[in-house]
Amino acid sequence: MKAIATFDVGTTNVKGVLISFDGKVLHTQSRKVDTFYLGEKKNLIEQQPEQWYQAFCEISKSFFDVCAPEEIAGLVLSGQMQDLILLNHQGKPVMDAVLYSDGRAGKEAEEISRIIGKQRIEESTANAFDGSRPFAKLLWVKQNRPLVYQQTAHVLISSKDYIITRLTDQYVSDVISCSTAGLMDIRTKQWHAEWLVEIGLQEVQWPRILHAHQQAGQVTPAAARETGYVSGMPVYAGAGDAGSATLSSGISRDGEFNINLGTSGWIACTSQHPLLQEGVSNLAAMPEDTYINVVPFFNAGNVYQWAAGFFFPDIPQEHRYDCLEKLLGESKPGSGGALFLPYLLGERFPVMDAEIAGGFVDVRPATTRADMARACLGGVAYSIRQGLDSIGKAPTRMTLVGGGAKSQTWCQILADMLNMPIVVFRDAEYLPSMAIASSVLLAQGFIPDYESFIHGITTGQDGKVIEPDSAAAAMYHRYYPRFRSIYPALAGLSPAIDE
Repeated sequence: MKAIATFDVGTTNVKGVLISFDGKVLHTQSRKVDTFYLGEKKNLIEQQPEQWYQAFCEISKSFFDVCAPEEIAGLVLSGQMQDLILLNHQGKPVMDAVLYSDGRAGKEAEEISRIIGKQRIEESTANAFDGSRPFAKLLWVKQNRPLVYQQTAHVLISSKDYIITRLTDQYVSDVISCSTAGLMDIRTKQWHAEWLVEIGLQEVQWPRILHAHQQAGQVTPAAARETGYVSGMPVYAGAGDAGSATLSSGISRDGEFNINLGTSGWIACTSQHPLLQEGVSNLAAMPEDTYINVVPFFNAGNVYQWAAGFFFPDIPQEHRYDCLEKLLGESKPGSGGALFLPYLLGERFPVMDAEIAGGFVDVRPATTRADMARACLGGVAYSIRQGLDSIGKAPTRMTLVGGGAKSQTWCQILADMLNMPIVVFRDAEYLPSMAIASSVLLAQGFIPDYESFIHGITTGQDGKVIEPDSAAAAMYHRYYPRFRSIYPALAGLSPAIDE
């Protein structure tokens, strides 16, 4: 038996899935990771890279209960992108990882934009440049934590890159993750070394850029002792989570779109060129010379998680989601007119505002807990509709992946909000793992290209189609302009005063 060890180092969990060469899930396990919300406004958001690695090691050892180490042909990971992970010359973290949703470096982004030129940056990277970009965050570290900067030798961009470094002693990342750094020319796939010189950050080494199916290195003897894998086993570059999720969604043609509802979320399509449009981010895709045109949101599954805890604080965490789904069943489309602005972590689209918070609007005496719960999911769906509008392409097909796809109510809200059928793949939670596993199959010559993997998904998966309800769709269409008016009204309010 040959198998592929896959991992997703996400914001909430590290998830491992052991997959056979014929696409069967042999074993899966996950470990929760902690997120630290720091600062007066709790807008400094960090995680501990070593916790990622310890979770990875624990999950890896569970694989060997079903598959001998020598039967695993390769290892590949996906992970959250747009992080700032700083390592010293020995490959050890010099501070906690600064996450993608952390917008601390707004002033530094403005400084970089003044020196290099905002238009110059955005034309080359095909992305808006702000304080969430690792390039800006590195300048923040130099200016605010100079002793940390002095110890820094290497920058990594994705959580999975740190695991690769621990396994191989190599400092690499993939083209998808590097697209989020604010420093890579998206067309040539090269770092702008001259920008580092202009800003005075040339002392720090950025990772070598690889495609997902290229080998990053081999498991070292030291890593083999820590993890149980065979020394010399190939480790591949893998993909930022948006890359694996998009490939797994089965979209490859013009007009095909995918919604991802992870902790954060996005709506995306693929094309042969970056789409230079306000609000649209562009990523290099797993297939070479292909791009993902994506509108990313900080707030998606985290809103669902927050709602479960808010409405059921006394219920054990493992039962909260079932309780929330039951509560949602007591509400009707439109939430009785109540609306929810879902910007719990600030937002990067449809607004770019690290300071804005969430809030309910149009709550009246007749509003029920169920209405408010449904409004939370509706708020994310409204944001996704705004994202689709910003891309400006008429969708012919829409698929849905991510943990949020487990919520039947949320699936229906999205179908109604967009007024079109949505394909939800069964066992969708494993599809991103199968997508990154396909990069190993490609590297080792078992498939000719990624298109064959996409074809296998679209023909072999038993997808569930959620049809829109015309009355609900008409209601959401009427409420949509009102939702869009909420942010401009709230943005003018004074910020909350911390006690």
